[in-house]
Amino acid sequence: MSLLRYWIWLSTIPGLSLRGQLRLLDSFYSPEAIYLADRRALEDSGALTKNEIALIERRDFSLADKVLEECRRKGIRILTMQDAAYPRRLMSIDMPPPVLYYKGNLPAFDNLPSVAVVGSRNASGYGLLTAKRMGMQLGACGGTVISGAAKGIDTMALEGALSTDSPVIAVLGNGLDVVYPRSAERLYKDVERNGCLLSEFIPGTKPLGGNFPRRNRIMSGLALGVLVVEAAKKSGSLITAEYALEQGRDVFAVPGNIGLACCEGSNELIRDGAYLVTCGWDVLQLYKAQFPEQLHRWNGGDRLTLSPHDRAYIEDDMEPEQSGTKDPPGEAPGEKRIDNAAKSHYIDLEQIMDSLTQDEQVLMRILQGGRLHVDDLIARSGMPAARVLSSLTLLEIKGYVQQHPGKRFGLILLPDKNL
Repeated sequence: MSLLRYWIWLSTIPGLSLRGQLRLLDSFYSPEAIYLADRRALEDSGALTKNEIALIERRDFSLADKVLEECRRKGIRILTMQDAAYPRRLMSIDMPPPVLYYKGNLPAFDNLPSVAVVGSRNASGYGLLTAKRMGMQLGACGGTVISGAAKGIDTMALEGALSTDSPVIAVLGNGLDVVYPRSAERLYKDVERNGCLLSEFIPGTKPLGGNFPRRNRIMSGLALGVLVVEAAKKSGSLITAEYALEQGRDVFAVPGNIGLACCEGSNELIRDGAYLVTCGWDVLQLYKAQFPEQLHRWNGGDRLTLSPHDRAYIEDDMEPEQSGTKDPPGEAPGEKRIDNAAKSHYIDLEQIMDSLTQDEQVLMRILQGGRLHVDDLIARSGMPAARVLSSLTLLEIKGYVQQHPGKRFGLILLPDKNL
């Protein structure tokens, strides 16, 4: 009988907790030995309650056989704690998963300078752009990005890393054959081609709320450190940071706007001692001595590009009160128009003003006079800094405004009244 069958059997016994599985493995060393043990041996181990012993004695392979068949049919491969490729980093955490399911190319996890990038599902435009920038920079510097493939920060971090040559790893809170969210189907395929999709959950497992804290401990366990891009006070990202601290991993955070609820958690991490970082190299330089051949400072500048898909994703993913955009004239409510100023000869301010929020209109009119430092824009507009920064981010996404060195902003192309 296949040893793999015993591992799946042990990990899928209904009613037997993960901690119970690990206690049994500590006592008997292998699932096969557990399966073959009689009642006396199970009782003498002291690892189980009477109810748990009854669960073992059923010795029912029906679910295990179904899982094996589903994996075979769907191209899902299986990794167990007995395999040489099982990450030592995971073996050292509290409650490591006895079985992992994966698709794609399984990397040598312990030889990778991996960083888990996490953050809010309902992130601001600034957070989403920063997540993609961080993912790209980490990959370009030779790092490996691990994330959860959830909506928001996770997705953008993986998208950024996928634009480089470095592998990426997505750890899921559902079965590998379940796409969550539904919009992530393309991302799943890209990650599978350029890295690895990973889950401890059997095929068909739905994305239930309790699955995600379990997933988070694997993300932090596989990484050298956890980077929180943007997180509210109560969020799964902070749970991942707590796991990282418990596991002896480093915690990094990107500073966010003061006063915005979506940044309160990540800002508090910095206040409590997390490393403050503003670029990918700020994170990876900590591991340069450990991985001298793999990590290098990237001097390519900020080559972040947003595809039409990215722009639509960022605008669609934002809460209405964050985006503040109105539907342009002639478009049905809810539709999004992606403006590409690079294809225009000039920006006719009067033509686009109706499609902008009031805050965006104020900033566009101020910038007609030329490039300005962000502090000058705040002073001249009379608006709070958070509103100015949010509006500038959206204007960048729409292709009307560009940030220049020194935190100076200007119109991409000034209007030419003679054209």
